[in-house]
Amino acid sequence: MSLGPHTTTPVLLIHSAGPQGAGEGSSDFVDSLRAALGSEFPVDFPIMPAPDDPSYADWKTEVVRLLDTASAPPLVVGHSLGASVLLKVLAEGVTDADIRALFLVATPYWGSELEDFMLPADFASRLPDGLPIFLYQSSDDDVVPASHLDRYARELPDAEVRRLDHGGHLFSDGLPELVADMRAVAE
Repeated sequence: MSLGPHTTTPVLLIHSAGPQGAGEGSSDFVDSLRAALGSEFPVDFPIMPAPDDPSYADWKTEVVRLLDTASAPPLVVGHSLGASVLLKVLAEGVTDADIRALFLVATPYWGSELEDFMLPADFASRLPDGLPIFLYQSSDDDVVPASHLDRYARELPDAEVRRLDHGGHLFSDGLPELVADMRAVAE
């Protein structure tokens, strides 16, 4: 199905931890994404509870609410902590919201340092059947090492993996590969 002039595809973006004001956290990434996608892809960028001191329970509650109240199946983007929260929420099966595709950008793979955010060992088998998943990681990310992407790629063998050499952790100047994948999924 091709997008007509009056058809939109909603996008829900769950941001990184830390401040999210102008020029902080995921905000520049979101601004560049909105500019690249245009009005056919309205991007909802809700601020998660206490982003400076995130709690998995609070973020989970908000993510479930956002997914369950979506007016149409969204393209869902997670950035950094937001990506790992999305994976855990979906693996826990606490929502049966219809999601068109999941796009995970600079996703940390948590160990015991953030136990509340750790994924269950069998998380990959608990994700919704047939959900298209895309993974993006830059080699110049100074926050999340490339080894985290390697681990996700092994555990999610059907995911599309985009290993990049640009963007750092924040992708402030945009992520054209993500934009292209989102447009392709929406067709």
